[in-house]
Amino acid sequence: MLTRYDRLKEIQRLDPERDFLKIYRLTVTYEFPWDVTRALELALYRTYAVPSIGRLLDETAELTERSQKRYDDTALLLDTVVEHGFDTDEGRTAVRRINQMHRSYAISNDDMRYVLCTFVVTPKRWLDDFGWRRLCCHEMAAFAAYYRTLGARMGIKDIPETYEDFERTLDAYEDKHFGWDEGARRVSDATLALMGSWYPAPLAPVVRGASLALLDDSLIKAFRYRRPGPVARGLTRGALRMRARAVRLLPPRRKPHYARQNPEIKGYPDGYEIAGLGTFPTPGVRGCPVPGHRPSQTPAE
Repeated sequence: MLTRYDRLKEIQRLDPERDFLKIYRLTVTYEFPWDVTRALELALYRTYAVPSIGRLLDETAELTERSQKRYDDTALLLDTVVEHGFDTDEGRTAVRRINQMHRSYAISNDDMRYVLCTFVVTPKRWLDDFGWRRLCCHEMAAFAAYYRTLGARMGIKDIPETYEDFERTLDAYEDKHFGWDEGARRVSDATLALMGSWYPAPLAPVVRGASLALLDDSLIKAFRYRRPGPVARGLTRGALRMRARAVRLLPPRRKPHYARQNPEIKGYPDGYEIAGLGTFPTPGVRGCPVPGHRPSQTPAE
């Protein structure tokens, strides 16, 4: 009979540098699938507060006019690598699609590295606050190794080595770059509206309020939202901590849960082809509005 902490013991027997993919997969698909989904949503949301990122996302209109598709495609492409690994046809196709999209725009290496940092740091911080347990040192090292590998295949330079390096890089970048941008605020509003759309209409304002209550003051300030009151924050965070205590008492998950199984993924009821996910920007039309477009006909990993 598998007990609640047996999978953690399995993770602690593995080598986080050699077995990082197995550890990452066990952690995100068995131990914390719901939490990691929420944390990665928050990770991507944080990036909007960097004006160069938020402004670009507004100009592409992907998150303001096609919010659900952008959400689905991002989750499914990242999920493909988790499920199949880096060195499979599926994993290579997913990374190639990610690269083709990013290379269509003039995105700085610093911004790309910052986004990568959010994927490492935000889940750990979320689980510190709302997880049924915290990540162990093996998991933190495996998260860092997993995203070092993804970042290298995306051509990102000067990638941090350890979790602590990722955390320092993220904090320094946010301290320096978080700020107001009108386009980024539109992207933020569209994202909050998307999250509300996943629930019955009367609940949409509640979801928006709860989402804002989870944002730290640096994000509230960057987007110029009214700061949520202590009651809203207390209720939201208290509910998540109660959920964590309940999950701790549940039996361990026996089957992996991948992001493609999440109810929030709504755009592909009849299935999808990995190579068809994402956008295919065309120079001169909305969706590829920035100077520096580089055609992406040549596949790249």
